[in-house]
Amino acid sequence: MIGSMIADSARMSVGYAERLLKDVSASQFARFAEVDGKLIESNHPAFILGHLSLYPSRVVSELGADASSIMPSSKFEALFAPSATCLDDPEGKLYPAMDEITDKFFAAHQVAIDVLMSCEDQAFAAANTNERLKAKFATIGSAHAFYLGGHAMLHMGQFSAWRRAMGIGAA
Repeated sequence: MIGSMIADSARMSVGYAERLLKDVSASQFARFAEVDGKLIESNHPAFILGHLSLYPSRVVSELGADASSIMPSSKFEALFAPSATCLDDPEGKLYPAMDEITDKFFAAHQVAIDVLMSCEDQAFAAANTNERLKAKFATIGSAHAFYLGGHAMLHMGQFSAWRRAMGIGAA
């Protein structure tokens, strides 16, 4: 039951990402929005989806499943880590291609959703060993709910605002 609840939030986040990607071109994907000639230094879709693609492997691994097919590369880890800075990429040389990032995002989330759906409730009661987060999320279940729910939707809000600033409109 707990796994399905977390999976429901993950599915909502993934579905929203699909809608937000509509009408976003590859040339816009890693660009800061520009309004009245001024760049808005805020996370763009490449950074958002690349960053969010890092978390499903944690969920899968912490639940004792094989995450090898979705482990982020060292390049993804460096570009999209929580400590990384989102950069404007007008020439398309800093970030991987849109298809590479979106494929990773969607594939990683699908594996995590599948694993979540297969777990018994007691799997989510394990203590969170992430030193940085365990004071906020005592169990891996609460951390996973955040990673695939609140954290994802926080970044989807950034994506939504980016779309509007780019003149693409609501998703």
